[in-house]
Amino acid sequence: MWESVILRNKIIPLEAAIQSFIDYLKFEKRYSEHTIRAYRDDLQQFSDYLAEQFGGPVLQEISPAFIRSWLASLKDEGLSSRSVNRKISSLKSFYKFHIRAGVVEQSPMKAITGPKSGKRLPVYVEQQDITALFTGIEFPDDWEGDTDRLLLAVFYQTGMRLSELVNLRERQVDESNRSIKVLGKGNKERIIPVNPALITAIQVYCRNKRVIIERPDTEYLLVSRQGKKLYSQYVYRAVRKYLGQVTTVDKKSPHVLRHTFATHLMNAGAELNTVKELLGHASLAATQVYTHNTIEKLKEVYKNAHPKA
Repeated sequence: MWESVILRNKIIPLEAAIQSFIDYLKFEKRYSEHTIRAYRDDLQQFSDYLAEQFGGPVLQEISPAFIRSWLASLKDEGLSSRSVNRKISSLKSFYKFHIRAGVVEQSPMKAITGPKSGKRLPVYVEQQDITALFTGIEFPDDWEGDTDRLLLAVFYQTGMRLSELVNLRERQVDESNRSIKVLGKGNKERIIPVNPALITAIQVYCRNKRVIIERPDTEYLLVSRQGKKLYSQYVYRAVRKYLGQVTTVDKKSPHVLRHTFATHLMNAGAELNTVKELLGHASLAATQVYTHNTIEKLKEVYKNAHPKA
């Protein structure tokens, strides 16, 4: 649908080209709000730079030199190689869409090479700190305390993404099979087995929701004390608050709990392909980064335990 709209306007302003791409991501690819916002922010920043430096060229006028100029400005501002490469990736997807739509014949991104970035291992929380989180921390004896404890447990025991958690519906929990159906990126479904204790905690939470809260949202699993579906910022704050009480890792976010889920599985001997399926990764390459954490853990154990280390 979006392609046909664009084809009627061969020469289009960059802003219109960006909006068409964002509409495609939203309505056809059905990406999460978080992912769409990241694409929009990258492309808007690119557009603002071109407007300021080059007078706002239309899409077909943008050359590799314009793009290199923008990337150089980002490096001058101190942006990391990893962040610059993410913006390059956004532009590549943007141009791929418009080539397919027939708006541009070739992508200027073919002439762009991203900066090399050192391989960074995923940050995760140590096993003893996770144990402390669920056995040593006193959660408030109120609705927020119950919600915070459950969302942390769901994150750690399923490895789901933030967008997957806030959009998790009650009907996605299969109590009889002790599993949760997760709707991931690109509307791909995956089934994650969970332990009986988590199923029981979810059952109690859903029962209490209907008793304690007046007219709660019973479609979505996790709700605020007003009975409304949780928003992402609330979840971020809760995770940061409680992880800050048990670990000194620099980053304390929902995605760190996803890394923790995967790393602990690998350390316990789980097969790489199994972890890939549980995380909902499209390719094995995205999951292989967790093997490096496992190797580093083995090196640490060897160093501390072996007499010849």
